[in-house]
Amino acid sequence: MRRPLIGITTAYNPPRDERDIPRYVSYTRVAENVAAAGGLPVLIPSTVDDETLRALYDRLDGVLLPGGGDIDSKHWGEELHPKAYGLDPARDHTEITLARWAVADDRPLFGICRGHQVVNVALGAAMYQDIPSQYESELSHANFLPTPRDFRAHVIGINDGSRLAQIIGQVNAVSVNSIHHQAIKQPAPGMVAVAYSPDGLIEATEMPGKRFALTVQWHPEDLSADESQFNLFKTFVAASAGA
Repeated sequence: MRRPLIGITTAYNPPRDERDIPRYVSYTRVAENVAAAGGLPVLIPSTVDDETLRALYDRLDGVLLPGGGDIDSKHWGEELHPKAYGLDPARDHTEITLARWAVADDRPLFGICRGHQVVNVALGAAMYQDIPSQYESELSHANFLPTPRDFRAHVIGINDGSRLAQIIGQVNAVSVNSIHHQAIKQPAPGMVAVAYSPDGLIEATEMPGKRFALTVQWHPEDLSADESQFNLFKTFVAASAGA
């Protein structure tokens, strides 16, 4: 298989004071899993202009939007919740733009956690900005540090016959990690919800008829010792290679 070029978006960390420098930041395990699956990971800077972004995108075989901070609620027309944190306007713009381009061009697109949310927001979905205050649930979705990132916080159920079910190879009692306090309220137009947590929150969406347009709320890069989770990266990379 030809090794496809996979673009992975980055967060922008502005300088904290006059002696600091701005940085692009990316979680290493995402790129490592893309490489292990046969892809060539390329980090996408989040502050470039749209012309530069388009030129970079045109050279990519697939786009991966990873986890990160919250999305500004202006993108679905709501006032910002006081519990929102980690806003990154440049990253919002870059990822929403890339998601729309990838869907329009049928370029393989994989969203993880924040990326799951961004893809749906880009295509017209709204969000719960803070699950504990906006959605009644007895589950703990926000298992941040010091909880290990590979801690299996709860199970999900996957729709039988979905692309996700084919990749994971299981539909019931699939245990996942959970490191988020926001969630999409409904899938965006064209996307289909294909997995749910026991409290009814959407855990995955996909777009039927596309080569690969799939998003998951959990972090498979931290569970990739499990072959069924690593299969998400393998299938995405294979689709990006034209397989």
